[in-house]
Amino acid sequence: MNLDKKITDDLVANDVSFVTTVPCKQLAGVIEEIDQRKEIFHIPSNKEDEGMGLCAGAFMGGKRSAIIMQNTAIGVTINTLATLTQFYRMPLPMIISYRGELREPVACQVEMAVHTKALLAQMHIPTYHFHWQKDVEEFDNILKYTFMCNKPVAILTDANFWGGYGDQ
Repeated sequence: MNLDKKITDDLVANDVSFVTTVPCKQLAGVIEEIDQRKEIFHIPSNKEDEGMGLCAGAFMGGKRSAIIMQNTAIGVTINTLATLTQFYRMPLPMIISYRGELREPVACQVEMAVHTKALLAQMHIPTYHFHWQKDVEEFDNILKYTFMCNKPVAILTDANFWGGYGDQ
């Protein structure tokens, strides 16, 4: 199964026509797939909170949007999530690479992984964790749930989901 294509196909099938991304090695394939789709207007962002602002603008313009980012950015997006996305009840699927788990080669990634799920739970953001490639089968339902309930929803995708760190 091509995960990058499946994720992009589900975004298109759920009328997501605006996607912003922040560079990430694990998410590079899905970012490239999104960039090639004419059904999706892709705007790279410099920072995750800037991307959430772009998604809010797209939402107010009548578009369904999504953001693709790393979990290390959750810390800098808390205010934007609370005061913009949640306050105005904007649906926002957040496809988040979840660094810092088992076999992580970069020590500093572990610190944010320790806090990621707790921060999302504290903010009452529904969170799904894709650890196995078969988990992507839930993505379509998660998108439908996100737009039904008008909430930001986090989809954490760890290294195992993307095939490891290259040595696995």
